[in-house]
Amino acid sequence: MTDIQDNYFWPQAIALVDMNAFFASIEQHDKPALYGRPVAVTNGLLGTCIITCSYEARRYGIHTGMRIKQARKLCPDLVQRPARPERYAEVSTNIMAALHDITPDVEIFSVDEAFLDITHCQRLWGPPEQIARLIKNNIFESSGLSCSIGISGDKTTAKYAAKLQKPDGLTLIPPWETQERLRDVPVTKLCGINVGIGAFLAKRGVFTCGDMEKLPVSVLARRFGNPGRRIWQMCQGKDPEKVQNNINSPRSIGHSKVVPPKTTDRDLLYMYLIHMAEKVAARLRQHAMQAQKYFIGLRCMHGWIGGRFKTEFSTNDSRLIIKLCKKTLHQSWHGEGVFQVHVIALDPHLIKAQIDFFAKDNARSYRLNKAVDLVNERFGEFTLASSKLLARSTMPNVISPAWKPYGHRQTIPGIKRRDDKPIIKKVTRIDS
Repeated sequence: MTDIQDNYFWPQAIALVDMNAFFASIEQHDKPALYGRPVAVTNGLLGTCIITCSYEARRYGIHTGMRIKQARKLCPDLVQRPARPERYAEVSTNIMAALHDITPDVEIFSVDEAFLDITHCQRLWGPPEQIARLIKNNIFESSGLSCSIGISGDKTTAKYAAKLQKPDGLTLIPPWETQERLRDVPVTKLCGINVGIGAFLAKRGVFTCGDMEKLPVSVLARRFGNPGRRIWQMCQGKDPEKVQNNINSPRSIGHSKVVPPKTTDRDLLYMYLIHMAEKVAARLRQHAMQAQKYFIGLRCMHGWIGGRFKTEFSTNDSRLIIKLCKKTLHQSWHGEGVFQVHVIALDPHLIKAQIDFFAKDNARSYRLNKAVDLVNERFGEFTLASSKLLARSTMPNVISPAWKPYGHRQTIPGIKRRDDKPIIKKVTRIDS
């Protein structure tokens, strides 16, 4: 194909928008004095692990996951900034709304990444490169931030392309060039091919995407099923997966918290567990859901202790979940040093059209929880809370990589889109 075709409509065009050092860029945008300076974002000022860092910091060899102490040895002038998850969620919400102004076919991949199927809007906005410029402009107008964009004929190649020129880059790989452009690329450079799959392929002589042509698709299909077939196609620039703009029902809803290293204080651990139980229960109620099966876990030096527990009936009342937390401490914990606590609802499902009045104290608990939720929704999380949480951790909430501006993945509550309207309406609570 000739280069002239780059200026015309593609038969299939997928864009991947990747924000540049997202959290650190927001800090620099909101505080212009930080522009051009090495910035590291941590979970609170007391945080010791870097969540992300600016490109200026990366030039010193600093990276996500590095300890602040080590980073300061590489760059004594490093500026540490406490994470502001509510602000990051707000900016992400505005960016995703701006992307929906271009096409309804948007898949929010993470808090700072999104796929867009721009195939059908080329006649409206122009060829892919022109649409990419429009995307960049919309994002800058809605957030003041730059982004990198990759565009190709499939999702995997688009995501690979977005990484090639950062920050503020734009890479186009037309669908008729993908197979040749990927030929010498290591398979582990593609999203979805981790170290384990990479080792499996290496044992069979597949190191680059071009090597995949020598391996029958049946080998991957037998080992990995349908994902294996997709991997075989991905390496040849023919990823069949479409842009998904729906969110599947949650398989679980959970919250975790890092505790002071090697904590052996039972009361402190119990408080952390209560904190997580309250968050899980509130999130279940926010989406009109309940669960009966829960995992209560404590991470120690040699792994997780705790287990799966069931309440007498499905619930979203934190008091019943807290009873499971207390049971875990008594039965599973024997004084080991704990690093993290975790509370997960394993089988979340929509509540019935009418609450179960046969359950003990259920009607009273329902009304009480509803009142607490309304107050906290208006004035902020834990404005009303158990007295046992007065000494809870002051560390901010952590915004999950899988955060979404709507649905059950909206783990940072109360975020509005740029026109001060929710992206979608919240689920209406059921009155007694």
